[in-house]
Amino acid sequence: MKRPTVVVVANPAAGPAWRRRPPGALAARIEAALARHAVDGTVVLSAGPGDARSLAGAALAGGADLVVAWGGDGTINEVASALVHSRAALGIVPVGSGNGLAREVGVPSSPGAALDAAITGTERVIDAGTLNNRVFFNAAGVGFDAHVAAVFAESAGRVRGLPSYVATTLRELFRYRAGRYAIEAEGLPPRTRDALFISVANTRQWGSGARIAPAALMDDERLDLVIVPARPPAVVLAHAWRLFAGSIAGWPAVESMQVRAATIRASPPAAVHVDGEPAGLLGSVDIRVMPAALRVRAPRSR
Repeated sequence: MKRPTVVVVANPAAGPAWRRRPPGALAARIEAALARHAVDGTVVLSAGPGDARSLAGAALAGGADLVVAWGGDGTINEVASALVHSRAALGIVPVGSGNGLAREVGVPSSPGAALDAAITGTERVIDAGTLNNRVFFNAAGVGFDAHVAAVFAESAGRVRGLPSYVATTLRELFRYRAGRYAIEAEGLPPRTRDALFISVANTRQWGSGARIAPAALMDDERLDLVIVPARPPAVVLAHAWRLFAGSIAGWPAVESMQVRAATIRASPPAAVHVDGEPAGLLGSVDIRVMPAALRVRAPRSR
């Protein structure tokens, strides 16, 4: 039997509950789409955390040229992590809440159109980053944004999506205590800051259109480190609109720098996230860029 060249790794639990399909129905839908394209493909379903990465690794070992991640940011991170510095390309069908990487490379929001783009699109090579050896492709962070990600992850049984995320953010903003961070980045003087959070961005946005690093490029061999200061909630809210306007740099208190590597030490230990997935509380994180780490299929330019 000929080995499949396209493998779709699908997470049946991704996205809001009202939009999910039973695993069998989801697999049948994807198989029908692959048949329409007449590609040699197969569908595998993930069953829990870490499974998508294992399935993507098996697809790569089996000779797949294209591995499509059908799921949210966590699923996409797992599949992409297995493909780093490989010959295979990543395709993205975004069905999660933020869909930051998918938005950044121009993937359509419709699952059918996104799968079409993965199969017929063009490849581009992007950088990645590591946080204590955990790979990220969109953004990682320390502090409040990671705290919100952890709280939001616990709401898996409730309504998901941007409105729920905004509500969680507002509630936690009035509860959260900012920390102190010592930052050392190559070529730059050490600095200590009281910060609400520090974002380390490979792309411009977190997801849902919120652009934390409007000048970031996915292929410049740099990560954009953005320090958002500790300020009263009312002041933070007064500047929140800048995230969606792409003008976070217009808040003079925000600091941005481009780095290849950095070390961030938190006092007390702070919440950390990797592509929106909680990574626990850490007192120290090492950041590194991984140039030209991943091939990604993007829609063809018109």
